[in-house]
Amino acid sequence: MSTSRTSLGAPSGTDGGRGGPAPFRTATLGNGLRVVVAPQPQLHRTHVALWGRVGSRFETREDNGISHFLEHMIYRGTRRVPSAHQVNLAFERLGGSLFASTQVDHGIFSLTLPPESLDEACALFGEVLSEPAFLDIDIERGIVLEEILEDLDDDGHQVDADNLSRALIYGSHPLGFTITGGQSHVRAFDEGMLRRHHARHYTASNLVLAFAGAVDEERALRLAERDFGRLPRGERITAAAPEFAQKKPRLKIIDNVSSQTELRVCLRALAEGHPLRPALDVLMRIVDDGMSTRLYHRLCDARGLCYDVSAGYDGYEDDGVVDVAAGVQHARAALVTREILAMFEELAREGPTSDELATARRRIAWDTRSLVDSVEETAAFYAAGLLFDRFSTPEQHAAELTAVDAAGVREAAQYLARPERLDVVAVGLLEDGEDDRVRAAVDGWRPGATS
Repeated sequence: MSTSRTSLGAPSGTDGGRGGPAPFRTATLGNGLRVVVAPQPQLHRTHVALWGRVGSRFETREDNGISHFLEHMIYRGTRRVPSAHQVNLAFERLGGSLFASTQVDHGIFSLTLPPESLDEACALFGEVLSEPAFLDIDIERGIVLEEILEDLDDDGHQVDADNLSRALIYGSHPLGFTITGGQSHVRAFDEGMLRRHHARHYTASNLVLAFAGAVDEERALRLAERDFGRLPRGERITAAAPEFAQKKPRLKIIDNVSSQTELRVCLRALAEGHPLRPALDVLMRIVDDGMSTRLYHRLCDARGLCYDVSAGYDGYEDDGVVDVAAGVQHARAALVTREILAMFEELAREGPTSDELATARRRIAWDTRSLVDSVEETAAFYAAGLLFDRFSTPEQHAAELTAVDAAGVREAAQYLARPERLDVVAVGLLEDGEDDRVRAAVDGWRPGATS
């Protein structure tokens, strides 16, 4: 086997109580495929996952949605296993559970199974991913078209608040595309287009293979070479960075007959590799890391304005978005918008309390220790780090976060809390002047800490 190997040690405290550091190994196969193996011998499951640089941000306006459609088609089978049912049956007879997902900038295919099934299942996994036969395209086309309908109203208009917010933020840049693409695109995809997309993206230069759980390092590397060592090397896929030319807040209101208004309050954020990234992580913990944290307490517990509200960060190699999502009564859309913006303004002005920071640090430490309990999360942690060239150990990651102080969190909040970074989407029935009140809340936001 032609590999170059680096053996690294993960932190003590992530070993499931075995008394020493949990080892992992990275390797590069002869074709350039990067592999990471993270044994967790205290567990009774094995996980293998293939992560790839594929997704809507690597598409064009003409072929938007093809990465997602290809994801569906890959599990449709090979010439030897010629149907989706036979593929699923073959893995499930081995105790396996298949998973696949297409995101904006990456795709994931994974398999969780009993350790004794790994040899046979990995061979089939490699075959399915390397040699799709593109069978039953029209059947899968119908399934994907049904999926797209979930985001449209009765007139065929886009009403998904997440899709609308990204389109508002990024415009014609691929980061503003939907992952599923449009109905006309899906109807036009054919075998030739799918094969070309597969040949371009499913290459060793654009993939990372991860093993975790009850798996031996040497055995995993042998299986990697056997089942994925013949992938073509290919060329690493790149994408153009989005511009940031926004000068003032933006608002998009979409009329939609529904019981609530779906609200997205978005702040254009920083890229994954930005020096403030650890501070942003801690800020997001303080904003929304449970029902006692600032966002839920402010809107739900203290004011009763929402049943549920959440905040998240979508980070990319060259950009990022922090958004708050809430389903609210139509007549409360402006009030909830103001409360969300006031929360970020306060954090930019005052930073977190000492109790908030201490709680965030404790939860970071706990999450780091508990990583070893999940084969899926362990594999995802290492695979994402390799795929996006930001590899670290859980210990290194936790140390970065726990080193963030209140001033760092405040600086991250100040980075976000700027009118020119604000984009808001409201999908619902904003009547009796509520649309004007939302517009006033958005246009009138002038955080004093960043003026």
